[in-house]
Amino acid sequence: MEKISFIITAYNIQPSMLKACIESVLALNLDNELREILLIDDGSHSSPLPHLGSLADEIVYIRQQNQGISEARNTGLRAATGQYIQFIDGDDHLMPAAYKHCLDIVGKHSPDAIAFELTTNDNDSPSDITATGPTEGCQYLLKNNVHGSICTYLFKKSAAANLTFTRGITYGEDEEFTPQLILRADTLYTTDAKAYFYRQHPSSATHQKDEENIRKRLDDNLTVILHLNKISDTLPTAEREALKRRVAQLTMDFIYNAITMTRNPEKVEQYIDQLYAEGLFPLPQRDYTKKYKYFRMMTQTKTGRKILCHTLPRLKG
Repeated sequence: MEKISFIITAYNIQPSMLKACIESVLALNLDNELREILLIDDGSHSSPLPHLGSLADEIVYIRQQNQGISEARNTGLRAATGQYIQFIDGDDHLMPAAYKHCLDIVGKHSPDAIAFELTTNDNDSPSDITATGPTEGCQYLLKNNVHGSICTYLFKKSAAANLTFTRGITYGEDEEFTPQLILRADTLYTTDAKAYFYRQHPSSATHQKDEENIRKRLDDNLTVILHLNKISDTLPTAEREALKRRVAQLTMDFIYNAITMTRNPEKVEQYIDQLYAEGLFPLPQRDYTKKYKYFRMMTQTKTGRKILCHTLPRLKG
């Protein structure tokens, strides 16, 4: 085994959630020399340390002025001394029994990255876990849809090299980082182990539905898409095609979100005009998935987009 840095980012997280997060790492029973737990406090109103009890002795606590999750993760990357990195949001936690399967892969194969699954069921128990690999990251990205959340990847710090999260992006910061990480992975393993618990609660950023947050989310998503598209134009052919696939999928998701969040055909058309000006619309004619093919067909025309604006919000509820 090589040392793993578990980077926990937190901003005004309930102490009970933080405790559960830290305890999930300790439950892996890794020796001290194979584990470090970094708690990056992104300027919470008050320090959580007094509420952590003896768990405070198990972590490296770094408190910074509030700068957002992207910069909090960058702080963790700079401070990490492990050969491997695992990000965890402070209100989530690992599923130790399933995560140990990822540790087995590290111990046996030492890959550049491992992609695993998340769950919203805290009672999920592992059964019949399988893994595939090694696969070159570029080829995997070229042929598969991928999880955007960086928290579902255990990866070598050296594979990320100088890759960082873009400061100021609150929504979709993972979507910019993750595909670039995958492209840099010479050896990637994938497993169906549900090793990460994602907590759904109304106070999380993605559940804020006011107009300002919706606009910020869509603007951040568009910024990520434009940046990835710009990067793709500088890459060799195979890597460019792989990243272009991801850009097309993110663009499809962006249009879907613009429809279901704004519920305003005029605003949707404004976003379509922005995508068109950047050469990202119409969506590329590719057979990525059935969903992609159908969505591309429906968004080709203004009539199709009007139909989607009428039906999708109702279907989503």
